[in-house]
Amino acid sequence: MTAYWSDALSGFWSGWIIIITLGSIAFAFWLLVANRKTDTQPKADGQVSTTGHGADGIEEYDNPLPRWWFFLYIATVIFALTYLVLYPGLGNFTGLLGWTQEDQWEQEVADAEARYAPIFERYQQIPIPELSRDSDAMQVAERIFLNNCAICHGSNAKGGNGFPNLTDDDWLYGGQPEQIVTTLTQGRRGMMPPWKQLGEDNIENLTQYLLSLSGSADDEQKAQQGKTLYTSTCIGCHGPDATGNQALGAPNLSDDIWLYRAPGQSVADSVRQTLNEGRKGHMPAQAAYIGEQRVHLVAAYVYGLSRHDGQQAH
Repeated sequence: MTAYWSDALSGFWSGWIIIITLGSIAFAFWLLVANRKTDTQPKADGQVSTTGHGADGIEEYDNPLPRWWFFLYIATVIFALTYLVLYPGLGNFTGLLGWTQEDQWEQEVADAEARYAPIFERYQQIPIPELSRDSDAMQVAERIFLNNCAICHGSNAKGGNGFPNLTDDDWLYGGQPEQIVTTLTQGRRGMMPPWKQLGEDNIENLTQYLLSLSGSADDEQKAQQGKTLYTSTCIGCHGPDATGNQALGAPNLSDDIWLYRAPGQSVADSVRQTLNEGRKGHMPAQAAYIGEQRVHLVAAYVYGLSRHDGQQAH
């Protein structure tokens, strides 16, 4: 039943588009022909016909359209009709040439794959640390990154609120080549449960303890109280020393790097919001979109971004 109504609606809108398109062309053609004037001779009294429009004693002559302009307009009508017959444009009609934008896109993709496949295959054989120092390869990788990753991580790869900075050495799931490849290939899903049920006082105590780990607590007494609460609620994911767990994607809480912090928001407010509301992070898998060979290149690019030993290629 659903398919029936879907086909019926598709047919209705297809017919409606055909009516509007052909009707508009027909009306424009009729308007041109109906108002065409070929008589250019003056009247018996020597006067030339006017349109009746006038201003400040100046009247508008009712002269015919130039012949070149008239026939040029006719040519545009013929062109429009010819285009509609040859190419898709009238509802579900695909055109006599059988051309479609989907086929054109697929052909261009196939041509690009045939052209660049040998290059990607060559890069695929190079280990990621070595590839990250190849300036030519990284220029290619950077373009892939900008087209697919910059929308979340930024064109400078420094991330933003909820999107990791890829240029530092702080990694949720690990920054070794195989870990980066896994992240790009399979994607990641992180989940921090909300702890609002602990109550406002406990949330504040826990916030102060977490801030104390990076030396920014405002209330040491509350921080000490929060330490006990951390042991009973957070240690399972973030560890006894709060350095996190890359196997779970649990972040390191002992440094001053915070994944979720809106512009202008204080660290304390960000931590309170995380504790009260929880967090859900999603890194989509990229292999299905860009292919395994490009994943290898992007992994090398990201790997190189976080290396500050003078060996980075760019």
